[in-house]
Order: sequence, then structure tokens, then C-alpha cells
Amino acid sequence: MITAASVGEQLESVSAETPRILIVGAGIAGITLAQLLRVQGFEPVLVDRSADARRMIGDNRAGYMLALMPMVDPIIDALGVRDTYLDASVGIDRYVAHAHSGRVLRQDRLGDLLAEYGDYRGISRAALLTVLTGDDCPVAFGTTVSGLAEDERSVTVTWGDDSGAAAESARTAFDIVVIADGMNSRTRDLAPSRGSLGAARSADAVDTLDTAWGGWVCWADADGSPDAVDEIWGDGFFLGMYPVKDGIGVFLGCPDSREPLGSRRFADEVRAKLKVLPPRIDACLAAIATARDPFFWPLRDSRARRWAEGRTVLLGDAAAGFLPTAGIGAGMAMESAHMLARAIAAGRDDPVTALKRFEDRQRPRVEAAHENSRALAGLMFDRSRLLAAARDQVFRILSIRTALKPILKLLETPAEQM
Repeated sequence: MITAASVGEQLESVSAETPRILIVGAGIAGITLAQLLRVQGFEPVLVDRSADARRMIGDNRAGYMLALMPMVDPIIDALGVRDTYLDASVGIDRYVAHAHSGRVLRQDRLGDLLAEYGDYRGISRAALLTVLTGDDCPVAFGTTVSGLAEDERSVTVTWGDDSGAAAESARTAFDIVVIADGMNSRTRDLAPSRGSLGAARSADAVDTLDTAWGGWVCWADADGSPDAVDEIWGDGFFLGMYPVKDGIGVFLGCPDSREPLGSRRFADEVRAKLKVLPPRIDACLAAIATARDPFFWPLRDSRARRWAEGRTVLLGDAAAGFLPTAGIGAGMAMESAHMLARAIAAGRDDPVTALKRFEDRQRPRVEAAHENSRALAGLMFDRSRLLAAARDQVFRILSIRTALKPILKLLETPAEQM
């Protein structure tokens, strides 16, 4: 359960012998790290700019539905929330690929493919955060960082008000600062000097990709196939349908130039293109068309060229913000949080070395998954009917194992064994 607690109130729980750790951003990565550190006896300070828990996890934010691969299983077990996780999610067993006309091209047994590594489950973002927070997870809401200054012994944090202006009297020293406040991180730009990049992080410190696509996100009612993911890679559209407990997360993608049409008109446009309209596709298009002001998710990603510098480190989307095309971003954020917690615990007397070791071990894994997501985006987002038809033919022979080969390679060698 997420509870409100100011920075000062959280610091009262930190003993003189325990490193003072600040985590900026109470999203999936930040909460996972905070809870794992608490299990290991640390008392990190967790802050978020959101005004309250409802706004932090509300459905007006990107990330409605998540498909979590088995790399999250060690985290779930470390937090002792296995039963809660299973109850809050659904097992995904089938992947159903549709042609651009709507007819089924093939079905793959994802459950069988991933069974040797662990569970593959669908869960809403809000439900996952509830699972991760357990009985208690204090967060300082409405809290922003307006300055970071690092020396050999600590990082001094200057707190800002809602406008981001510095509050001169509010300065706090920490042994470690973890920046986990998202792909468009404000705090990342305040990070101390990173070598040749200079005191202010320059634009080329983050590699970004803009697909020039985006999509509307909403919920549809659950149906009789809670174990199946359906996707249509169409000509000028993408429709993904992802089960969670008691519902289906719907994503209807389009080129950015089509966003002004609005969700209703574009859903009708897609419906007119389909020659075959299975019940799930029909219901999910109707849900998008009738949703009240559905969230439009721009499909962009980012990758920081460097994570750790001194006592400051990037985590989650602040380090590598994923496209949703491989369904791996949330899992990699949780895995990275797990590995960072282990590194901090093992190197508590030398945090600088611990953070650098974490980056050296984890960043290659994250970037391999990142490349896979980018490669799939190149296949998914196209406006040509001719290429869509050619892609359908490729899908007939391209197995899901081949498409996910880089991800399977990561699962074959779990991060904690490296």
C-alpha cells in the first residue's frame, strides 16, 4: 500500500549506520528498487512529483497494461508477493497474429515457449504497483528535485516547489541518488558532470527514436480468452489487445499525422479496412471508439549513453525508455532495479564502485532488449498496403521464437547469474 510520508518523515527511519539513499520517481522501477532495498534492511527515501497516489497510478498515464516475462519472477519472490501477483494477473499462453485484413495468420504457444524460464503474465500497471508496494510503501508526493551537487562523500539535493524553483532552505545530503523519474526525466538533466558532456547534460547524452506513430489506449471488457494476446499489424494502423485480470487493454496505433482524426473516426476507418471482424476485434474497436478522451501514447523511446557517475545513477525509463513493441520494458525496469539493489547491498561501503559495476553488468542486457524493441517497431509501423501484405507472408513462416530470440537469450542467462 502506498502511503504519504514527507522526506523528513522518511529520513527519521534511517539509522546513522545506514546509507542515505534517495530514489526520484515512484514508478515501476523506483518502487521495485525501494521495496527490494527495504527487504535488505535499507530505508530509502522515495519521492514523486505526483500530488497523490491516485494521480500516480491513474489510468490517465501511459502504461495501462503490461505483459511481464519471467525475468520478474525473482523480484516477485524476493518481495514475498507471489500469491498476490498471481491473483492480480492472468497467465498468457497464446499469441494470435492477424493479417492486415483481420483474419488469423497463426497462433503461437507463448506459454510453452517461456515455461522453462517461468511465468508470462498480463497485469494492469495499477495492479502491479499495488502488488509491489505490499503492506507499506512511503512516498513523498508533490516533491521535485531542482539541483544536485556531488562531492567525494555525498550528493546534496536541493528541493524545488511545484514550479521547479529552488527552495534555498531545503537541501539534503544523500550517499546515493537514483534517478528513476521516467523517459522524459527532469532530474536526469540535473545530474552532475559526466566527463566530456559538461556540467549540464548535453542533448547527445540521450539517444532517442521517434517512430512518428502513437496510439490511443483504453480498456475493453474481458472475454472468453484471458490467455490470448491478439495483434494486427495493418496498413497504416496497429491494433493490439492484451488481457489482464477482468479486462483487455487495447492499443490502437496510427501515424502521428492521423491523430487529429480522433479515436472514434480512426477506429471506424480501421473497421472499414478489415474483411474479417472477429468478436474480440469488434469489441476492442468499439471500446476505443466510445472511450471518453482516451489517452494518446506517443511512440518514442530514449537511451542514456551513460548511467552511473559518482554517487548518482539512472534507472528504468530514465536510463532506457522502451517502445512497447516487444512487451519487455517493465520487465527490464524491474530486473534492473533488482540488480541495482544487489549492487548497493554488496557495495554499501563503496557506492561509487557499486553503481559503476551495476551499469557495466546490466546496461548490455537492457540495450539488447532495447534493440529488439526498435527492430520490431520497424516492422510494425508502416503505411503501405503492399508491404503489409508482404509482411503477412513473412509472418506465416516467422516463428515467435525467432522474433523474440534476443529476449530468450536474456532469459537463458538470468541477470543474477552473471
